[in-house]
Amino acid sequence: MAKEITRSEAFDLLKTYNQEPFHLQHGETVSAVMGWYADKLGYGDERTFWELVGLLHDLDYEKWPEQHCEKTKEIMESLDLGPRLIRAVVSHGYGHHNDVRPEHEMEKVLYATDELTGLIGAVALIHPNKQVNEVSLKSLKKKYKTLNFAAGCSRDVIEKGADMLGWPLEQLLSDTLDAMKWYEAQQHA
Repeated sequence: MAKEITRSEAFDLLKTYNQEPFHLQHGETVSAVMGWYADKLGYGDERTFWELVGLLHDLDYEKWPEQHCEKTKEIMESLDLGPRLIRAVVSHGYGHHNDVRPEHEMEKVLYATDELTGLIGAVALIHPNKQVNEVSLKSLKKKYKTLNFAAGCSRDVIEKGADMLGWPLEQLLSDTLDAMKWYEAQQHA
Protein backbone atom coordinates (compact mmCIF):
# COMPACT_ATOMS: atom_id res chain seq x y z
CA MET A 1 0.00 0.00 0.00
CA ALA A 2 1.27 3.45 -0.96
CA LYS A 3 2.53 5.72 1.77
CA GLU A 4 0.81 9.03 2.44
CA ILE A 5 3.01 12.11 2.72
CA THR A 6 2.27 15.23 4.73
CA ARG A 7 2.98 18.74 3.50
CA SER A 8 5.80 19.04 6.03
CA GLU A 9 7.34 15.77 4.87
CA ALA A 10 6.95 16.84 1.25
CA PHE A 11 8.73 20.12 1.93
CA ASP A 12 11.54 18.28 3.73
CA LEU A 13 11.82 15.98 0.71
CA LEU A 14 11.99 18.99 -1.61
CA LYS A 15 14.77 20.48 0.54
CA THR A 16 16.70 17.21 0.39
CA TYR A 17 17.18 17.67 -3.36
CA ASN A 18 16.96 21.47 -3.65
CA GLN A 19 19.01 24.01 -1.76
CA GLU A 20 18.67 27.09 -3.97
CA PRO A 21 16.08 29.50 -2.57
CA PHE A 22 14.67 30.06 -6.06
CA HIS A 23 13.75 26.38 -6.48
CA LEU A 24 12.24 26.15 -3.00
CA GLN A 25 10.20 29.31 -3.59
CA HIS A 26 9.06 28.06 -6.99
CA GLY A 27 7.79 24.86 -5.36
CA GLU A 28 5.94 26.86 -2.72
CA THR A 29 4.46 29.19 -5.34
CA VAL A 30 3.24 26.40 -7.61
CA SER A 31 1.85 24.60 -4.55
CA ALA A 32 -0.16 27.67 -3.55
CA VAL A 33 -1.39 28.25 -7.11
CA MET A 34 -2.49 24.62 -7.33
CA GLY A 35 -4.40 24.95 -4.05
CA TRP A 36 -6.09 28.11 -5.30
CA TYR A 37 -7.15 26.34 -8.50
CA ALA A 38 -8.41 23.30 -6.56
CA ASP A 39 -10.82 25.59 -4.73
CA LYS A 40 -11.78 27.57 -7.84
CA LEU A 41 -12.48 24.48 -9.93
CA GLY A 42 -14.51 22.64 -7.31
CA TYR A 43 -11.85 20.25 -6.01
CA GLY A 44 -11.58 21.81 -2.55
CA ASP A 45 -11.75 18.38 -0.93
CA GLU A 46 -8.54 17.49 -2.82
CA ARG A 47 -6.79 20.79 -2.17
CA THR A 48 -3.99 19.22 -0.10
CA PHE A 49 -3.27 16.70 -2.85
CA TRP A 50 -3.13 19.46 -5.49
CA GLU A 51 -0.77 21.43 -3.26
CA LEU A 52 1.51 18.42 -2.76
CA VAL A 53 1.70 17.89 -6.52
CA GLY A 54 2.67 21.54 -6.98
CA LEU A 55 5.25 21.42 -4.20
CA LEU A 56 6.98 18.30 -5.51
CA HIS A 57 6.74 18.88 -9.26
CA ASP A 58 10.39 19.96 -9.66
CA LEU A 59 11.81 17.65 -6.99
CA ASP A 60 14.72 16.53 -9.18
CA TYR A 61 15.28 19.65 -11.29
CA GLU A 62 18.09 21.28 -9.33
CA LYS A 63 20.28 18.16 -9.16
CA TRP A 64 19.33 16.40 -12.40
CA PRO A 65 17.93 18.87 -14.96
CA GLU A 66 18.80 16.52 -17.82
CA GLN A 67 16.83 13.71 -16.16
CA HIS A 68 13.96 15.91 -15.00
CA CYS A 69 10.87 13.91 -14.05
CA GLU A 70 12.74 10.58 -14.46
CA LYS A 71 14.64 11.03 -11.19
CA THR A 72 11.52 12.37 -9.47
CA LYS A 73 9.68 9.19 -10.42
CA GLU A 74 12.58 7.04 -9.13
CA ILE A 75 12.80 8.96 -5.85
CA MET A 76 9.07 8.89 -5.23
CA GLU A 77 8.79 5.19 -6.09
CA SER A 78 11.68 4.37 -3.76
CA LEU A 79 9.71 6.09 -0.96
CA ASP A 80 6.63 4.06 -1.88
CA LEU A 81 4.58 7.16 -2.60
CA GLY A 82 1.31 6.57 -4.42
CA PRO A 83 1.15 6.09 -8.18
CA ARG A 84 -1.51 8.83 -8.48
CA LEU A 85 0.83 11.37 -6.85
CA ILE A 86 3.80 10.23 -8.93
CA ARG A 87 1.85 10.34 -12.19
CA ALA A 88 0.46 13.78 -11.43
CA VAL A 89 3.90 15.18 -10.59
CA VAL A 90 5.68 13.79 -13.64
CA SER A 91 2.87 14.68 -16.08
CA HIS A 92 4.02 18.31 -16.13
CA GLY A 93 7.06 17.16 -18.12
CA TYR A 94 4.89 15.94 -20.99
CA GLY A 95 6.41 16.49 -24.41
CA HIS A 96 9.78 17.63 -23.10
CA HIS A 97 10.89 15.15 -20.45
CA ASN A 98 8.46 12.24 -20.86
CA ASP A 99 5.32 11.02 -22.57
CA VAL A 100 3.03 11.08 -19.52
CA ARG A 101 0.20 13.17 -20.93
CA PRO A 102 -1.77 15.26 -18.42
CA GLU A 103 -5.24 13.72 -18.22
CA HIS A 104 -6.91 14.89 -15.00
CA GLU A 105 -7.86 18.58 -14.81
CA MET A 106 -5.35 18.93 -11.95
CA GLU A 107 -2.52 17.62 -14.14
CA LYS A 108 -3.50 20.01 -16.90
CA VAL A 109 -3.50 22.93 -14.45
CA LEU A 110 0.00 22.00 -13.28
CA TYR A 111 1.21 21.69 -16.87
CA ALA A 112 -0.28 25.08 -17.79
CA THR A 113 0.76 27.05 -14.71
CA ASP A 114 4.28 25.81 -13.97
CA GLU A 115 5.96 27.92 -16.65
CA LEU A 116 3.43 30.74 -16.23
CA THR A 117 4.22 31.24 -12.54
CA GLY A 118 7.85 31.80 -13.54
CA LEU A 119 6.83 34.37 -16.12
CA ILE A 120 4.56 36.21 -13.68
CA GLY A 121 7.36 36.20 -11.10
CA ALA A 122 9.73 37.70 -13.67
CA VAL A 123 7.22 40.44 -14.53
CA ALA A 124 6.87 41.24 -10.82
CA LEU A 125 10.63 41.71 -10.53
CA ILE A 126 10.64 44.62 -12.98
CA HIS A 127 8.11 46.56 -10.87
CA PRO A 128 9.29 49.02 -8.19
CA ASN A 129 8.44 46.89 -5.15
CA LYS A 130 8.98 43.57 -6.97
CA GLN A 131 5.53 42.41 -5.86
CA VAL A 132 3.00 40.39 -7.86
CA ASN A 133 0.24 42.73 -6.67
CA GLU A 134 1.83 45.42 -8.86
CA VAL A 135 1.41 43.31 -12.02
CA SER A 136 -1.60 44.06 -14.18
CA LEU A 137 -3.04 41.66 -16.71
CA LYS A 138 -2.15 44.20 -19.40
CA SER A 139 1.53 44.29 -18.40
CA LEU A 140 1.60 40.49 -18.13
CA LYS A 141 0.16 40.13 -21.64
CA LYS A 142 2.68 42.62 -23.00
CA LYS A 143 5.63 40.74 -21.47
CA TYR A 144 4.12 37.42 -22.55
CA LYS A 145 4.35 38.60 -26.17
CA THR A 146 7.96 39.76 -25.68
CA LEU A 147 9.62 36.42 -26.38
CA ASN A 148 13.09 37.43 -25.19
CA PHE A 149 11.66 38.43 -21.80
CA ALA A 150 11.92 35.48 -19.38
CA ALA A 151 12.81 33.40 -22.42
CA GLY A 152 13.15 30.26 -20.28
CA CYS A 153 9.41 30.31 -19.59
CA SER A 154 7.96 28.38 -22.51
CA ARG A 155 5.03 30.17 -24.10
CA ASP A 156 4.43 27.01 -26.14
CA VAL A 157 3.86 24.95 -22.97
CA ILE A 158 1.62 27.65 -21.49
CA GLU A 159 -0.50 27.76 -24.66
CA LYS A 160 -0.69 23.97 -24.89
CA GLY A 161 -1.80 23.91 -21.26
CA ALA A 162 -4.56 26.44 -21.94
CA ASP A 163 -5.65 24.33 -24.92
CA MET A 164 -5.65 21.14 -22.82
CA LEU A 165 -7.89 22.88 -20.30
CA GLY A 166 -10.12 24.30 -23.03
CA TRP A 167 -9.54 27.81 -21.72
CA PRO A 168 -8.72 30.98 -23.62
CA LEU A 169 -5.11 32.00 -22.95
CA GLU A 170 -6.29 35.25 -21.36
CA GLN A 171 -8.32 33.31 -18.78
CA LEU A 172 -5.28 31.22 -17.83
CA LEU A 173 -3.13 34.36 -17.54
CA SER A 174 -5.74 36.24 -15.52
CA ASP A 175 -6.60 33.38 -13.16
CA THR A 176 -2.98 32.44 -12.50
CA LEU A 177 -2.12 36.08 -11.84
CA ASP A 178 -5.04 36.22 -9.37
CA ALA A 179 -3.80 33.03 -7.71
CA MET A 180 -0.31 34.45 -7.28
CA LYS A 181 -1.67 37.74 -5.94
CA TRP A 182 -3.73 35.75 -3.42
CA TYR A 183 -0.65 33.77 -2.37
CA GLU A 184 1.45 36.91 -2.00
CA ALA A 185 -1.27 38.48 0.17
CA GLN A 186 -1.30 35.35 2.38
CA GLN A 187 2.47 35.63 2.88
CA HIS A 188 2.17 39.26 3.97
CA ALA A 189 -0.92 38.80 6.16
